Parts: sequence; C-alpha cells; structure tokens
Amino acid sequence: MKGIVEERAVELGTYIVENQTTVRDAAKKFGVSKSTVHTDVSQRLQKLNPCLYHEVRSVLDINKAQRHIRGGIATREKYKGKE
Repeated sequence: MKGIVEERAVELGTYIVENQTTVRDAAKKFGVSKSTVHTDVSQRLQKLNPCLYHEVRSVLDINKAQRHIRGGIATREKYKGKE
C-alpha cells in the first residue's frame, strides 16, 4: 500500500505541472478528494521528489493568486441571465 500512495503523489504532481491545473481538477481526474491531492503534493511529494514539489508549488501559488478572479467570473456567469 505504501508504494501506491507514493506513486500517486508523483503522478498527481506531474499531472498538475504538465496541465497547469488546479487541485480540484486533479482530484476529479484521479478520483480522489481535494484534501488527498493537497496532502500528496504538499507533504509526500516534498519528501519523494523535491524538484517536482517546487514546480507543483509554483503552479498552485499561481492558482491561489487567481482564485478570486475565477470565482468572480463564475458568479457573473451564474447571474448573467437573471435580470
């Protein structure tokens, strides 16, 4: 079981970096929860592959900076036709 979790952490990290995706999208793709993805890429990956961890961290930092913009767009789309 230990090897499977470690492999998943590396696969998640690689997927996030290659696709510049969010934690939520990665969770949907791999069929796990957002908290599992976050744990894998923030704790396990740091010990397994520090170089990949830093790449993932930079993608997630960009996502975090853009989060409020995506939320605003989603809200605008939600209420666009309700006037």
